[in-house]
Amino acid sequence: MDFDPMTDRHPFLDGQPKRMLIGGQWVPALSGKTFETRNPANGDLLALVPEAGPEDIDRAVAAARAAFEGPWRRFKPDERQAVMLRFADLLERHWDELAWLDTLDMGAPIRHTRGSQRHLIGLMRYYAGQATALYGQTAETSMNGEMFAATLKEPVGVVGSIIPWNGPLWACVFKTAPVLATGCTLVLKPAEDAPLTPLRFAELALEAGLPPGVINVVTGHGRVAGAALAAHPGVDKVSFTGSVGTGQEIVRASAGNLKRVSLELGGKSPHILFDDADVEAAATAAAYGVFANAGQICTAGTRVFVQRRIHDQVVERMAQIGASLRVGPGTHSDSDIGPLVSARQMERVLGYVGSAHEEGARLVCGGTRLDDPVRAAGNFVAPTVFADVADPMRIAREEIFGPVASVMPFDTLDEVVQRANDSPFGLGAGVWTRDIGRAHAIARRLQSGSVWVNCYNQMDPSMPFGGVKLSGYGRESGLQQLDEYLHVKGLWIQHG
Repeated sequence: MDFDPMTDRHPFLDGQPKRMLIGGQWVPALSGKTFETRNPANGDLLALVPEAGPEDIDRAVAAARAAFEGPWRRFKPDERQAVMLRFADLLERHWDELAWLDTLDMGAPIRHTRGSQRHLIGLMRYYAGQATALYGQTAETSMNGEMFAATLKEPVGVVGSIIPWNGPLWACVFKTAPVLATGCTLVLKPAEDAPLTPLRFAELALEAGLPPGVINVVTGHGRVAGAALAAHPGVDKVSFTGSVGTGQEIVRASAGNLKRVSLELGGKSPHILFDDADVEAAATAAAYGVFANAGQICTAGTRVFVQRRIHDQVVERMAQIGASLRVGPGTHSDSDIGPLVSARQMERVLGYVGSAHEEGARLVCGGTRLDDPVRAAGNFVAPTVFADVADPMRIAREEIFGPVASVMPFDTLDEVVQRANDSPFGLGAGVWTRDIGRAHAIARRLQSGSVWVNCYNQMDPSMPFGGVKLSGYGRESGLQQLDEYLHVKGLWIQHG
């Protein structure tokens, strides 16, 4: 699709109801039901999308199974690699169009959605390289010399992936690349709040030459279509990104056939600023660590621990940054922060702001809905900084998923480690210090899947990402993710 955002309506939004991809065919839900997806910046209807039920999940799983046991199983590693590289090239060619679709459907500023190109295209190409680098090992056993023993790596089979709304294009690449590299097949269930980019992504997958049924995209509500996918006996593995509560439901649903499960769940990440840090750099990183994507990032560093000597200085600087950020529709080139994804999410965030007032936190900036004429129809919340926050307060313990920072002073390293770890979550953590010994010491003690020192939220295809505790288990990205999609088979050959 050719697309000029300055002159054109998005070509994917042609006014016609969308269809799902099952077995290489674009089909409606068997029930005929649809649901609306709307632009969170202004409430405009973007498209009607199929509302899948369990019977549609049955069709998609059957198509994925047929592809896994049929044409896709016969693809050699270099052939999988070739189709993945074609897919990456197509994604790159259509990146602007995909970024705009993400922006329209979930609200992030176009600079944010465009800016992920290098990482996500790189991730697809990185895993294309891994398709030809899968191998087992031989073993020297304690048997006699006439026994050959080795391990084989084999694809787990049909994967069900359930993705969130806060980064549909990110999630599509993260969930698809390891599936293709290892020779599995996929049933992808997008979030109902942002289902459009995954459908366009699937069109490009077919254009790249993937056989029918290798990728299937089924749209619908999580409590129906997502639940049916998680419990389906024909699914061999579920990969889920989303809330803790839903992740726990998926673990329970997996018990029927003991399918594999990997979970990337919530976070309440500590961002720790020592008084020897570059205060301007650290305060700026802390602000953007909360406000980026309107706070709708699982690794958002919403618990900002600041050593007491620089505490007031950091609070003031974060508030200055928050007040200066331009909040507006993601399609506006000068917007720094877009809307929250839905009115429901906006009310949830404002509810946390209200609880902070009730519990005695001090509002430094923001804390309100932005309802001027330009933004009144959207779900806009001002970047918010609270000081005088105590650890037991709700805003310091619960994941808000909005642009709300809790700034808290600390005195010693031991104290801040204890407080940072006093959380049910463990996804990300940030540390700012010039003392390299302190950096190493605290990084080892923090209970977190990732620790960023003198930076924040950095990612690369070569590095694993995931959490501990209620932030989930399993890893995405890096070589470690491949093992989530592979069985290890022991092979014994008596040749005497």
